[in-house]
Amino acid sequence: MRTTAARRRARRTLTGAGSAAAAVLLAGTVAGCGPGGSDGGSERGAQAAPRWNTAPASIAAVGDSITRGFDACSVLADCPEVSWATGSDPQVRSLATRLLGDADAPARSWNYAATGSRMADLPGQLTEAAAHKPDLVTVMVGSNDACRPTASSMTPVAEFRSGFEQALAGLRSASPTSQVYVSSVPDLQRLWEQGKDLPMVRQIWKLGICQSMLADPLSAASGATSRREQVRARVVEYNEVLREVCAKDTLCRYDGGAVFQYPFAADQLSRWDWFHPGKDGQARLAELAHRQVTAAEPPR
Repeated sequence: MRTTAARRRARRTLTGAGSAAAAVLLAGTVAGCGPGGSDGGSERGAQAAPRWNTAPASIAAVGDSITRGFDACSVLADCPEVSWATGSDPQVRSLATRLLGDADAPARSWNYAATGSRMADLPGQLTEAAAHKPDLVTVMVGSNDACRPTASSMTPVAEFRSGFEQALAGLRSASPTSQVYVSSVPDLQRLWEQGKDLPMVRQIWKLGICQSMLADPLSAASGATSRREQVRARVVEYNEVLREVCAKDTLCRYDGGAVFQYPFAADQLSRWDWFHPGKDGQARLAELAHRQVTAAEPPR
């Protein structure tokens, strides 16, 4: 009997404790607190990382000759109307056109890229872009850091990294909510392969286009081969820097190496230098960028 009575008392005690716990939990829920404690939970929720907007309403582009459409329309000249990022050419259907539409793109997109630019020029370009407080900024830079008169004069990786970090920090200070789409640097060795066997192209390359990769284009000597491999390896290192630095910014999306991996064919390159993208190549860049920008999740 005493044992049975003790069990009844224990059940009453447990039932009472359960009711009290339920009351505390209910009170916490009504007050907006999670089971982990007090106001800290709601504060953490309020400070959740911003989500990527797949439909930006304005775009600014920065970078180098590729974003300026260099050699896409005529020899040794910019052609921004075919730019993959902000151009108006209907054959290209730039990223701006695809996102904003033909009518709104001219007034809601800006191109601050400049032919010949390197990473050292990016902070200045982003300062100009930030003045518009754009929803999206596209970045394609690094080709000219690898395309130097000699392989030994390529931008050091540490300098490339610090330049990119400085550029993003400046953008964040001036325009905190701007999203950033970062294109990988193209595979320069693949581009060399497309034009090296054409006599006219080799003559144009002698004018000074990317000599670290394109000098002595037909040479199979160990020195020339080693030089090209060194340039390609540096591009791979630059892309890793772009990926790593971008990953630290919740509003930055790297393309996952999409541009570097794209198998550009000869008919997608400039018919004057067989190195820069022609209209079709620009269209492919726009297509890749649009796919990445509008994806619900970043590339793996």
